[in-house]
Amino acid sequence: MIDSLFTILNNDQMNPQNVQALWPHIHSLTVLAMTASFTAAAQRLGISKAAMSQRIADLEEAAGVPLVRRTTRSVRLTEAGQTLVDNTREAYETIEVNFARVKDLAGEPRGLVRVTAPVALGRQQIVPLLPAFIEQYPGVRIELELSDRLFSLSQEGFDVAIRHTTTAPQTHVAWTLCETRSLLVASREYLARRGMPEHPNALVDHDCLCYLRGNEPTAWSFEPRDRRRSRVSVPVRGCFSANNSEAMREAALGGLGIALLPDFSAQNDINAGNLVPLLDAWLPSGAFGDHIFAIRPYSPIVPSAVRALVKYLRERLSGGF
Repeated sequence: MIDSLFTILNNDQMNPQNVQALWPHIHSLTVLAMTASFTAAAQRLGISKAAMSQRIADLEEAAGVPLVRRTTRSVRLTEAGQTLVDNTREAYETIEVNFARVKDLAGEPRGLVRVTAPVALGRQQIVPLLPAFIEQYPGVRIELELSDRLFSLSQEGFDVAIRHTTTAPQTHVAWTLCETRSLLVASREYLARRGMPEHPNALVDHDCLCYLRGNEPTAWSFEPRDRRRSRVSVPVRGCFSANNSEAMREAALGGLGIALLPDFSAQNDINAGNLVPLLDAWLPSGAFGDHIFAIRPYSPIVPSAVRALVKYLRERLSGGF
């Protein structure tokens, strides 16, 4: 690694001691290359954006060549910057892996775990489980970002993402937390007013609360439990739509119409008698994912705090909703 540094840091005044003083700066450059953002890199390193910018400026001054190209919309490395990152990234990854192994020798999981999860799933199912986990592992800190936007985990610096989908991405490590299913529900008030649908085709005459998925017309698909019948796809519409299952559930509870919801949003109100499940002879399909996954970027070693959190969530969610 030292030879590679001297290739880039070609200042005549540079000596091994000077190079060693710049090691944190070079590591900052590798993180910047990964995140493509001064803000995200600073957050991942636990320093201010100003300190991050100063590290890169100091490194460029020592190298005598530009290492980063900055525009109003993007941050990219120059050829010299990319060469430095390529020649030193493996060394820093080795340090990270070995330090993680040393930390694991301490026994009890500890440290920060950054998690992202969908808004409704996170609020309704993940957050209620966290107090007991933190009580069990007081050395672990959880930073949870709730968003329905799909983050790039490596660029945003998240350790774990909770995903509601059918298939986990093959580019990541994935643990199955539980299975999930879609449920067709309505309030008793709505059913008393509009009647109980007996077949999926009857939904065309009902107010259906649709999950927003762009501007395309909404259709709900159903598989018969009795395999002798055929799959049915029904165009639906109603007076209300939203891109959040909590909002859809509240609209259904208010009697606005029939909603197709993931079980983690609907099951508690079904159990309480506030919502009535419909069309028991049919299985809604394709509306939402059928698994909850915990995923993370591949790395040679998984921090003990991450392993502990995933194991805990698998145990608590194994029975489904």
